[in-house]
Amino acid sequence: MPARLNVLFASLIVVCSALATTSHSQAQQAERWAAEGWKTDFTRTTIDLAEIRSGGPPRDGIPPIDEPKFVPVSEAELKPIDPLIALTINGDARAYPLAVMTYHEIVNDTVGGKPVAVTYCPLCNAAITFDAAVNGKALTFGTTGKLRKSDLVMYDRATDSWWQQFSGEAIVGEMVGTSLKMVPSRLESWHRFKAQHPDGKVLVPNNPAMRPYGRNPYVGYDTSRLPFLYDGDLPEGIEPMARVVLARPEAAAPIAISVDRLRRESPVQHGGLIFSWEAGQASALDSASISAGRDVGNIVVSDSAGEDVVHDITFAFVAHAFKPGLEILQ
Repeated sequence: MPARLNVLFASLIVVCSALATTSHSQAQQAERWAAEGWKTDFTRTTIDLAEIRSGGPPRDGIPPIDEPKFVPVSEAELKPIDPLIALTINGDARAYPLAVMTYHEIVNDTVGGKPVAVTYCPLCNAAITFDAAVNGKALTFGTTGKLRKSDLVMYDRATDSWWQQFSGEAIVGEMVGTSLKMVPSRLESWHRFKAQHPDGKVLVPNNPAMRPYGRNPYVGYDTSRLPFLYDGDLPEGIEPMARVVLARPEAAAPIAISVDRLRRESPVQHGGLIFSWEAGQASALDSASISAGRDVGNIVVSDSAGEDVVHDITFAFVAHAFKPGLEILQ
């Protein structure tokens, strides 16, 4: 056999052996998860199952909120700089304080008559709201206790399919090929929400004694040198834990801008969008008390008509992990 064919044949053997090993490893992983009680169809996946790792808690060990309790703005007891997720649909304005979201990560809710999943992944600082209706059916979501690229992996209760919180994509199970539609929401301070929505509602714990609400279990995380439970590539030219605004306009490519740039130059116009920054919001991932977190500011991303655009404020390593070819404007 000619030398070139010998090399090619040997290469094919190596590739086939690697694929067989990967397939065997994925099958073993699926068996372990099935033993945990998952009914997920692990033969259907868009990822390498080895990318999924335990985050520590078991399934719903971080319990989602299924029957959210709200109080009027006038009754809420928050400090002006307290961070929250602000969501308004059809005039129904609701605030989901990170003091609560940190300990639940998912709220299955109906806002303005629309079913939604309001989500927050502390390790990625990703606050993303999804339209929970898929093919005309409203889904509810829980926490798998798993992470991928340091990001929350959710599951839907109808099929036990697993979903990537950062992208809204079903990555394992029957729903593979389906993506949840993101709904515009903001990370903003209590002061701003209260001023804009005096008739709004504010999420409060169903059982205030259930968790140490208002305490940050990730003290110093967003000023650390490296991310937690992450072993992927790191971005070049920017600190991995630097805050980044990732805008996801519906009919255009995503845009990433560092928060440091917005702090220096706000407002910034790019790609037909307007990015603005204003002081007055505490980091939920800094000090032991969320209310005492350093000021990371409020960010709004809007289009030329002044309408909010889907975006989140995450870390540079996250933007790089999920959008590896995307330039972060600094």
